[in-house]
Formats: sequence, C-alpha cells, structure tokens
Amino acid sequence: MKVQSYDAGKVGTAEFDSAPFGTRVLYRTLKDAVVMYHANQRQGTAKVKTRAEVHGSHAKPWKQKHTGRARAGDKKSPLWRKGGTIFGPHPRDFGYHMPKTARRVALRSALYGKLQDGELVLATLPRLDAPSAKSARKVLADLGAPRRALVLLSAPNANVWKSFRNFPGVVVRTAADLNARDVVNGGTIIAEPAAMTALAERVGTKTDGGAA
Repeated sequence: MKVQSYDAGKVGTAEFDSAPFGTRVLYRTLKDAVVMYHANQRQGTAKVKTRAEVHGSHAKPWKQKHTGRARAGDKKSPLWRKGGTIFGPHPRDFGYHMPKTARRVALRSALYGKLQDGELVLATLPRLDAPSAKSARKVLADLGAPRRALVLLSAPNANVWKSFRNFPGVVVRTAADLNARDVVNGGTIIAEPAAMTALAERVGTKTDGGAA
C-alpha cells in the first residue's frame, strides 16, 4: 500500500509492505492490551487510616449501660467524626500481564489500524549532532503540525529525543520499546523505515501462525 513519506523537507508517498501487520484490527485484544498498560501505570498509593491508626484515646467515653446513650467503645469509631474509615483504599499493585503472543497481536492490530487510517509517515529524519528544537519543529511543520505525534526510531538517539521532548503531544519511542498503548495514543506515527522493518520482524504474522 502507499503511505506518506518525508525526506529532506519534502512530503510525498512511498510503497509500503503491510502484509506483516495482518489484514484486520482485533479490537477486543487491542482494548485488553490498552487497559493492561493503563493498569500497570497506576501507582496504587491511595491510603486511608483505620480506627487503629487515627489519633485519639482508646478510653471508653462513658460506661456501657444506664446512660441513655448508644454504646461506645472509643472515640476512634468509624461512626464518629474524625474516626477511622471502614473499607477504605490501601496501597496495592494493580498491575497484571497478558500473554506475550496477545501483546504482540495487539501491537500488530494497532499498527494496522494506523496504516488503514493513513496516519503513518515513513520519515528520513535529519541527522542531528546536537539537540535542535528548531529542526524538530520544522519536521512537524512540514507534516502539518499534528496535535499528537509518535516519533519512532530504529535505535535510541539522545539528540532526537531531546529535540522533540518539549513539544506537547509528541512522544519518542524505539521499535523495541513500542507497545499497543503508545500506538493508539500516539496520533500520527513518524517512523524511520528501519524502525518499521524491525517492527515487521517483531510482530509479523509469520511469528505466531498468521493469527491477525
């Protein structure tokens, strides 16, 4: 299929072999993967104090019987103002993992969806000997200044990362670190050809019997 291309400041089209990325989007698997990544990002640090942890006296405020008032054991009862909390949240780990094959299929589906929507640009990025926000801004401007963009590299490059990091909505990832959530949330994908080749080898249908 034909996709957008970018080279030396010029936007055009290029042929791209989409066969390794399947023929349809598996929405349920893709949704499960995105939910998993969001769950793994949760800190799980919410904490309330129980009646054993709030400040207060352990003394019984009045005797058990013959006062005309309800029975009370101490002032830290959850029924009282400034008392403890019943069944409140406590620190926990919300993380879990999908099978590796399912994560790979989800990533493949996400990439195929981007191809179908025309949101993939094969880009030859300018060679940067030092961080340059001006060069990064020109690349984005030439591509229509997308509100969200995912810059996809074949290998880590500190200068490219530092050049793009201050632009709102722009994320830089390598092909080895990419996941389905990044693709779904990334907007326009600005990818080096070598990065897409690496992804084709990583998620290609031949690796798991052609299930796509």
